[in-house]
Amino acid sequence: MKFETYKPQIASIISTENLSVDDRLTKVCQVLQENFEHYDWVGFYFKNGDKPELKLRAFAGEPTDHTIIPFGKGICGQVAVSNENFLVPDVSAQDNYIACSIHVKAEIVIPLFVNGENIGQIDIDSHTPDPFTKEDEAFLEFVNAKVAEILS
Repeated sequence: MKFETYKPQIASIISTENLSVDDRLTKVCQVLQENFEHYDWVGFYFKNGDKPELKLRAFAGEPTDHTIIPFGKGICGQVAVSNENFLVPDVSAQDNYIACSIHVKAEIVIPLFVNGENIGQIDIDSHTPDPFTKEDEAFLEFVNAKVAEILS
């Protein structure tokens, strides 16, 4: 499975101590966006201090206007509140969706926990309808677990 072959590379990037945390996060985004054809935009959002909102910290893909997302708004904002993975096979079927691009057809958001607290998430947009599987979900949970190691 393709996901398994990228786990060592993700782990290696995360453990590269001569790079800043933000540089490592950006490199992870780039590897995912460049090597998985249905990952058209990849980003990490984190809780913005004490504010009830998320702030974009690192991404790969087209620039987005959505650098701040209030809790509860859009898929990312809902995950910040629910603490649960959210796979969206068809974004047009979601009432509470914030459109980042007319090309986005599907989205997956996986919360990132440090010491049991949801501090952020990985967000992936796809231009392909319904591309995400349980394998994507498990792989992204692995990515977030690795990222959590350098944030705790």
